[in-house]
Amino acid sequence: MIRARTRWAPFPAVAALLLCLTMLLASWAETTSRAPAVTLYFFWGEGCPHCERAKTYLADAHHRFPGLEIRSYEVLHNENNLNLLMTMSRKLGTEAKGVPTFIIANKMLDGFSDETRRELEQEIVRRTATSHPAGENDTQGRAGNAAPLTLPLLGTISAERLSLPFFTLAVATLDSFNPCAFFVLLFLLSLMVHAHSRHKMAVIGGVFVFFSGLVYFLFMAAWLNLFLVTGHLTWITVLAAVAALIIATMNVKDFFLFERGVSLVIPEEAKPRLFERMRNLVRAGTLPAMLAGTVVLALAANSYELLCTAGFPMVFTRVLTLRELPSSAYYLYLGFYNVVYVIPLAIIVGIFTITLGSRKLTEWQGRVLKLVSGIMMLSLGFVLLLRPTLLNNAFISLGIMAASLAVSWVIVTIVKQIKPDWTRH
Repeated sequence: MIRARTRWAPFPAVAALLLCLTMLLASWAETTSRAPAVTLYFFWGEGCPHCERAKTYLADAHHRFPGLEIRSYEVLHNENNLNLLMTMSRKLGTEAKGVPTFIIANKMLDGFSDETRRELEQEIVRRTATSHPAGENDTQGRAGNAAPLTLPLLGTISAERLSLPFFTLAVATLDSFNPCAFFVLLFLLSLMVHAHSRHKMAVIGGVFVFFSGLVYFLFMAAWLNLFLVTGHLTWITVLAAVAALIIATMNVKDFFLFERGVSLVIPEEAKPRLFERMRNLVRAGTLPAMLAGTVVLALAANSYELLCTAGFPMVFTRVLTLRELPSSAYYLYLGFYNVVYVIPLAIIVGIFTITLGSRKLTEWQGRVLKLVSGIMMLSLGFVLLLRPTLLNNAFISLGIMAASLAVSWVIVTIVKQIKPDWTRH
């Protein structure tokens, strides 16, 4: 804990520097990945209810895809606009069947059913990723797509399809280094060492890790369903980004002013109850009683742990819902995320089980974990606020992760030189 006489607190200056760096990163990413404008022709009719729904969707799409140019034409009361629709449909070798009608590149879509909306979304995503303007023929459009990657054993995979799995892996990996989860698990396993039973330690640790992942999955599923219901509202993305920035700022603050002011940590008043549950668990006479106690402990501990890294699940699920995917795919990504999330916890259980060692998370290690997660969340928050479509690019996700780790390393190195006493706590 930092003593009251400690006066060195450069957090405002460093926070300002971090904000500048993340804004520069977002600006660079925008410059390097911006696709040329793609034109979407939207033909609609006054009094058409499906057209009104389409307008709401297109307003949101225009925000999510900055390279998308939407040209709107009312055709029921404007003969010139109707003639334009007829001319364009003839050039495509088809015929307009009614309103609303969408034309993007060489593709025309009629109506606004859920299937049409998904197909239109896929076409917008594909076209905004191309290196050719939307007016060129379909062969040129395909040639303009991002070059596929050829990977050993996996074959050829498009960069677009690779981006979301990579983004999931990157965010889940950083989220997995949760200081609150480490604190509880390390303390529990340190108590279990006195039982001198590798079997009990492995079982209790494994059950704790499993239920930690399950609670986290349910928590993320709640965010997912919230965004699926409200995701068509543009301000939802802005709200998620702002919340992530606030949480990130609090985490970075904790590196310099540990647990001072508002902090996302396990409350001090909650720790005695958690410790008492752990001691009762160790004293339990039978394995079923220990397992039941572990489940209760995991549920109680995770209710506090969720506060430590609430920003990452929120940002991830919002980015996930910006993609048009089948419902099963959303939950598969959540499952993949949570498998990655529990891997470090499982490794800790394995090490303790093999060595029967005892160790706890130091204050300095907690500070560093807070800093890394805060800077990464700060970067993601700014990108989500300024240009969320950048997260569709796997290389930009990699760049954000690498830049966040590099900035964290620089800050930690400097602080270790200026404040060496911090590393001894």
